[in-house]
Amino acid sequence: MIPSPIRAARPDDAEALSLLDHSTWSTRHAVTPRPQPPFDPFFDADHRPEDYLVADLGAGPVGYIRLGFPTRLACNRHVRQIQGLAVAEEARGRGLARALLRAACDEARRRGATRLTLRVLGHNAPARALYASEGFAVEGVLPGEFLLDGAYVDDVFMGRSLTT
Repeated sequence: MIPSPIRAARPDDAEALSLLDHSTWSTRHAVTPRPQPPFDPFFDADHRPEDYLVADLGAGPVGYIRLGFPTRLACNRHVRQIQGLAVAEEARGRGLARALLRAACDEARRRGATRLTLRVLGHNAPARALYASEGFAVEGVLPGEFLLDGAYVDDVFMGRSLTT
């Protein structure tokens, strides 16, 4: 069961999630260039509504988290990966990122996962602290993996068990 205000994404959330995604873009967490119009559809064959949980305070999504598979290998199907987390600026400070993260752990477990992983940029201290407080541990670091705004930034791999 997904706790309120967290719910499963619906196809009609696409526009709101696209706006949220573009408005929260930052080199603090993104390694791709700033999106420019015309924007690709938010949902597509590789990004389906069922891959997302959203935070909805009553007027539509103000946050989301995306669960995916880290690889397409059958031997890796017991692992899920967080492949995106965003909360609107005006909705921050209410515990929505933590609620999304906890709901993602529950959902991954419900789908049969025994492990959850993610990647976070080394300079994103608030996200790293949140993940660590929810049981994620640093399992690897790729030093200077990305060049963002003229600075080399580490790619930090974190994971946690879903069975304990």
